[in-house]
Formats: sequence, structure tokens, C-alpha cells
Amino acid sequence: MNEELTGRLRAAAEAHQPDRARILARVERGMSGAPAAHRSSSGARPWPRVALASLATAGIVAVGGFAVAALVRSPPVRPDISATPAGPSATGTPHATASAPVTGGPTAPDRSPSTRPSPAAPGGAGSTRPSPAAPSGAGSTRPGSAQVQDGPLSSAGSLDADSNTYWAQSDITLKTTQPLTALTMELRVTQTGGVRSTGSWRTLPADDFTVTVQEGGGAVVYRWVLKPGRTVPAGQHVFAGQYNHAAGEREAQDDGYRVDATGPRGALSVWGGFTPTR
Repeated sequence: MNEELTGRLRAAAEAHQPDRARILARVERGMSGAPAAHRSSSGARPWPRVALASLATAGIVAVGGFAVAALVRSPPVRPDISATPAGPSATGTPHATASAPVTGGPTAPDRSPSTRPSPAAPGGAGSTRPSPAAPSGAGSTRPGSAQVQDGPLSSAGSLDADSNTYWAQSDITLKTTQPLTALTMELRVTQTGGVRSTGSWRTLPADDFTVTVQEGGGAVVYRWVLKPGRTVPAGQHVFAGQYNHAAGEREAQDDGYRVDATGPRGALSVWGGFTPTR
């Protein structure tokens, strides 16, 4: 009888699936002191069945008690702390660096018709400085007269190859085999319509000359005067006057130049006109 009962209790205990939630509820009610609800007996039962039921109940309670004890002793369930909350990033987002705009790029090249430099002269167009009187000589800048050689000094006048329909440059090439201690170069451009000076230059140092440009007597007159104490060395030198003019080919037959200089043997003078570029 005992072995059979023990076997049945063991089988019942192994097959029993305790209701965990109900057991915990009962435990909580027991701890809170709430009275358990009792069922009224529906009548007497035979003792063997009662005994068996009591033993089975005792076994169930025992197993349930062990389960409850295991549940009560087990540590409370804690929230999962393995996931670390995201914090602020240690590395900040890089900020874009604005680049300064390309205000200066390469400047456009000078489109002046002249391909030669035109250094600034001390006395330019519109100068109020009176023109120095040219030394007296046996020639003039009037067309039709020419003296292109005087001892060590020689000269030639021509229209520059860069001259065009609206702009021209008159070149005077001066050659001297001896140094010159005084020099006055005069260029006369006849006013044929729209003639206006746009500049001048010379191959000699700009600081060595006083330069004036004046309009009068039906012509635009350029004059270069060597400053006192300066010297023109032996060699070839170029003087040029630049100007706008009325549309069309420049008619230079009425233009002229004159050079008065002083060399080791005294005064020298040359003058002449301008040959066309073709």
C-alpha cells in the first residue's frame, strides 16, 4: 500500500504542472493575511478516497511548496542592463569650411594697339609747362623739306606697323655715333580730323626727359627735351607718339619731325617726314 501510494504520488508529482501565477497569488494572499475562501462540504466521502485525495493534495502542496520556496528564494528579475544607453558622440560632426571666393583671377592683357611699353612721362598731355624754344637751325618740320644726316647724327621717320584704321603711331629713329649733351625732339602730327594723343614713349630713360604734348596751329605737337646734366649715349634710340584719328588710313605726308642736339663738336640738327608702312 505504501509503495503503491508512493509511486502514485511520485507519478502525480512528476506529471504535475504547477500554476506559477496562482501559487504566487496564494502566497501573496497568505502574506497579506487575507482569509482563504472555503468551500462548503457537499457530503461525506468514503475514507479511502478521502485518504487518497488527502495524500495527493499533501503531495501537491509539498511539491508546490518546494516550487514556491524556489521561486521565493530565486533572485528578483532585474532589467537587462547590458545595453548601454547611447550618449553624446565623442567625435563631433566636422563643420564645412567655407573657402574665400576667387576675387582676383588673372587680369586681361592690355589690348592697346601699341605693343611697346609706354612709361609715364613727367609732363604729359595737358601740361601747362611752357614748351622750351627749340634751338635755331636751318630746317623745319614742314613737309617737303628733309635733312636726315648731320655729322654723327642721323634720323628716319615712319608709321609704325601696328597702326590701324582708327589709331596710329609715328616713330622717329635717331642714331648718333657720339654722346649728346643736349637734345630737343619735336614731332608734329597734322590735324586731319579726330587726331587726339593717346601717349608717347622713348627707349631712353623717362627720367632724363621733360615731355609735353600740345595742340595748336593745326597739329598735335609732341616734344621731348633732355634735362640739364643728362647725356644721350651713342647708339640708336627711338621716340614715338601715339594718337587716334578719323576712320581711314592715316595720311602722314603732312606730318614731320625735327631734332636739335649738341655734340662734342657743337650744334646738330636733322628733320624730315614719315614714310608709310607700305
